[in-house]
Amino acid sequence: MFYFDPMYFVFALPPMLLVLWAQARVQGAYAKYRQIRNAANLAGYQVARILLQSRGLAHVPVEMVPGELTDHYDPSSQTLRLSQGVYSSPSVAAMGIVAHEVGHAVQHATGYVPLKARSALVPAVNLGSTLGYILFFAGILINATGLAWLGVGFFSLGLLFALVTLPVEFDASGRALAMLQGNGLVSVQEYDGAKAVLSAAALTYVAAVAQAMGNLLYFVWLLMGRRED
Repeated sequence: MFYFDPMYFVFALPPMLLVLWAQARVQGAYAKYRQIRNAANLAGYQVARILLQSRGLAHVPVEMVPGELTDHYDPSSQTLRLSQGVYSSPSVAAMGIVAHEVGHAVQHATGYVPLKARSALVPAVNLGSTLGYILFFAGILINATGLAWLGVGFFSLGLLFALVTLPVEFDASGRALAMLQGNGLVSVQEYDGAKAVLSAAALTYVAAVAQAMGNLLYFVWLLMGRRED
């Protein structure tokens, strides 16, 4: 049965370990720099307002949402949403996270192409994640190789989405550090702390690419093996 195929772990285990390591790096960096108060004593929402104002985006609302590290910019409503621990925290970690999300707001306002491409992929990826499994296993069961390959094609959308996400996130972090420095909000040490938090977060997106690649390669391997049989 496919669900218990030990070969799956050959493809899935290395990316899974990378994901766990990346998450540990994020949690470690966040735990360290959330304890360090920024010299300006600015809470996350105050940093957001300063950075948004500096980029001509004063109209973008800043809201607090439940959870930890649930921070995100919602392009559909043009709203910056900050987790409870970041919204009111005057920490170095909060400054980095807030600036990153403001970076996404700037991307949206300036029509950053990779962000537009990622948004356009969302409906197809949501559909493909379900339809891909159906087509793949249906093709295997009825011995319709073409149908199974079509399922693999839908799976590949997840990898494409993960790949497009990389420049979006790296660019947002680059904008974040430039905005913090350009607005005089960080010292050299605080800049390094914010960079450490954002660099750790970037690893999670690299891990997502590896995970999507591992899953796709496993299904390709299954089909290639059947063709040889």
